[in-house]
Amino acid sequence: MGGRRLGRFAVTTARGDFDIDRFDSDEYADVDGTSLARVSIAKTFRGDLEGQGSVTMLSARAPVETSAVYVALERVDARLHGRNGSFVLRHDGLTEAGENSLSVIVVPDSATGELTGLRGDFHIDIEPDGTHHYRFDYELPDA
Repeated sequence: MGGRRLGRFAVTTARGDFDIDRFDSDEYADVDGTSLARVSIAKTFRGDLEGQGSVTMLSARAPVETSAVYVALERVDARLHGRNGSFVLRHDGLTEAGENSLSVIVVPDSATGELTGLRGDFHIDIEPDGTHHYRFDYELPDA
């Protein structure tokens, strides 16, 4: 699970999909073919996690078409397996020579409401048709 060890509570898995409702990109630099952009994204989650995500992302695309990187913070306001609250996800994505790696984790102590104490790893799979699926392996006190 992304190299992190969850361990104080039983790990629960949430599954579903999400839509990208808005994707606004503002390129703010392009030097020698390397472009830097600020991106704002709005998402809607369905499945075991139901709610909204709001992402602020920074990305860099290299002149080599198969290499890029992004970092992002995402605020999620949702219901997770029947519990309401919010939390923040940290995204760290890299594409090198066409190979993708992605780490998305819950920011420690960022969860509120009935999700207070949430820890976890969030996995994203994108189908060739653009459908986005998630698997969220998490721990939650008193779950």
